[in-house]
This record gives sequence, structure tokens and C-alpha cells, in this order.
Amino acid sequence: MLIDIIAGARPNFMKIAPILHELKRQQSFVKNLQYRLIHTGQHYDQNMSGSFFEQLNIPQPDENLGAGGGTQAEQTAAIMVGYEKLVFREKPDLCLVVGDVTSTMACAITAQKLHIKVAHVEGGIRSGDWTMPEEINRMVTDSITNYFFTTSETANQNLRKSGVGEERIFFVGNTMIDTLLAQMKNFKQPDIWKQVGLQPQQYIVMTLHRPANVDEEHKLKDLIDAIITNSNNMPLVFPVHPRTARILENLGIAHPRLHLIEPLGYLEFNYLVQHAKAVITDSGGITEETTVMGVPCMTLRDNTERPETITIGTNELLGTNPKAIAPAMEKLFSGAWKKGGIPEKWDGKTAQRIVEVLEKVFGLN
Repeated sequence: MLIDIIAGARPNFMKIAPILHELKRQQSFVKNLQYRLIHTGQHYDQNMSGSFFEQLNIPQPDENLGAGGGTQAEQTAAIMVGYEKLVFREKPDLCLVVGDVTSTMACAITAQKLHIKVAHVEGGIRSGDWTMPEEINRMVTDSITNYFFTTSETANQNLRKSGVGEERIFFVGNTMIDTLLAQMKNFKQPDIWKQVGLQPQQYIVMTLHRPANVDEEHKLKDLIDAIITNSNNMPLVFPVHPRTARILENLGIAHPRLHLIEPLGYLEFNYLVQHAKAVITDSGGITEETTVMGVPCMTLRDNTERPETITIGTNELLGTNPKAIAPAMEKLFSGAWKKGGIPEKWDGKTAQRIVEVLEKVFGLN
């Protein structure tokens, strides 16, 4: 059996790493189990993807489609054309996609049109917000997926409501948490720590990249102004997505406590998160990591595809109105932020469950 493992953007690498490690381990026992790692090239910047291979002990890709750059349509087309050519050379038995990036959707479509079964890791999550490209990617991918590996009971319910049978849903947990728990002992202090003189629990980490927050320049400025004003004189460390960096430069946003730095490697970024007073973000994945690390998290979005980080974890959904910042900060600094818990099966054993399911479904031995 040959499995194609698809990755293309920064969030994918944390999700595929434990699966690759478990597949490699199982090859000692399952002789007819083969896989190849396909990097679509969706993220091609070293800081956005390259360092992850080394830090997460991911082998170099078997194939790189080199489909970075361009509009979403151009990128989708380039990935589909590149993956189709690869499949024509050697057809896999399964295409395993993760998450909700363009690469996920593009390779799932290509695989199904060539009669290759698709497995979706992190299937079934929904924000309900069709203005998000990721939501379209999720919906399209799930509509043509054969096997769903889910992170929560909420995802299971979403799939059931759309008509997916129980025999195709496998509640396994969260592979990104597998990576987090495995790598926690390896977290590394980034240069900014000593440069600024950061102290544990005495700074806030920020990440913003979604169009709803960064494309409207006045809204971005208002959000950052509100964060600066209400952050109790703490340093604000903001690893900036390249796209956001250009917008901030145009706005001329600057403040002595606001430290704009380049994107960090996985180990350095999570060191910052682990020791922060709080995280302010519009990322979905970071809300999962803060939940497991017990770090207060404020999400500047009107919706989330990961409600368990709110109902169980340390995350709160603030929306995108800058006026929501002040009461949230007051809650944080008064010590009233919730402690949170860890969702079911977010225990570091998700990849093991996924591979066990694949062996059972495909009759490997």
C-alpha cells in the first residue's frame, strides 16, 4: 500500500510530523506499508516552512510541487496540475490530507478524480463563515472525503449532520497536540527574549493575519492601539506574517513596547507562548496549543471552527471590535481568566490511532 502524505503550509507540518514518525515505526512490522511525503510548495519561505523540517524531524519531501505564489486560484491550479503529474507516474492507494489549506483541497480533488481514496485528518470542523478561504477548503474537501479523522465530538456531529455514516468517522484526537507534547522539552528561547529582557508571565504574544483583521488598515490600527493601551505596560511580541508586515509598514505603526519580529521557528514560537501572560491571535491552531499549555488566549474573530478551545480550554472569542479588548484585559490582569481543561484524546497518541485505523481499513499486516 502506498500513501501520499500532503503538506504545503506551516500548519500542515505540525500535523503530519507525528503521522510520518508513526508510519516509519510501523514499517518494521507492516511490510507492505509505503508512503511518500508531498510538499506542494504552498509556503516556500524558509521561516514559514523550511525550518520546520529540521525542528520537527521531518524527512525531506519525496516530491516538491513548487506551487508557491500567485492568487488562490493560481495556486490551486498549480498544485492540482503538479499532483496529477505525480500520480500519473505512480498512483497511490490513498491520499492523506490534513487541515484546511489550499493544498488540502487541491490534492483531494485531484485524487478523487483519479479514483484515489482520500483521508482527511482534522475533518469535520466548521466555522460557519464562508468569507474564510479555509472554510471553503474544509467544505469542499469533506464533501469528497472517504475517511475522516476527527479532533472532537463537535466535528463528528458536523459530519453526521451532512450525511456522513459512522463507519467513515474516526474520532482519534489532534495530531498537532501530538507534536506539541513531543516537542515541549525541546522548546528554545528565541533571540527576542534577551534582546528585550522578557520575563515569564510578563509579556503578551500577538499573531494577526486574517483578512478581516489586517486588510482594513484603520481596523488593524484600532485593534493594535487598543491592545497597547490596555496591556498593563507589558511588552507585546508580534511575530509578523509577511503579508501583515507590509500593511503595518504602510500604516507606520510603532510603539516602544510593540516588538515586531520575523516569523519564528516552531520551537522558538512555542517557547514564547508557553511563558507568556496571554496570547492574542486570530489563528485557530494557536488556540489549541494555548489550551493544552494552559495559557490564556484571546481570539480576535467573530467565529471559530474549534469551539472546544472555548467550552473546555483557555480560549475566549472576543470578536473583531477593538472595544472588546479592554474588558478582556481587565479580566486577565485581575486573575479572573478561566483555568481551562484539555479536550478528550488530546493526549499525544493521535497518530498512533490514525495508523491503526489505516491498517485495519486496508487490511495491512
